[in-house]
Amino acid sequence: MTTPEPIRRFVEATNAGDTEAFLDSFTADAFLSDWGRSFQGREQIARWNQSDNIGVKSHLRIVRITAVEGSYRVHIAVTGNGFNGEGDMTFTLDGDRIASLVIA
Repeated sequence: MTTPEPIRRFVEATNAGDTEAFLDSFTADAFLSDWGRSFQGREQIARWNQSDNIGVKSHLRIVRITAVEGSYRVHIAVTGNGFNGEGDMTFTLDGDRIASLVIA
């Protein structure tokens, strides 16, 4: 399956350490859940990005992607100075941006 453009931009921005491009991959009112911790809107997602993503030099690699009921389940490998390992991210898109990201 071809990776949808907003998900591709999310991964590339993370890997490049480009916070502006990372935040631009989300809608203004996007929702992010990271193992039960919830973040609403770009301002809160920016804080998560600093503490858990670009701020800890995360590098993402898509292992596989599957379309599931209007969303995309992405099995991803993460390395960096924070979490290291594999896990699932479920993306819901709104046009060319991410409306919801659930990490579990």
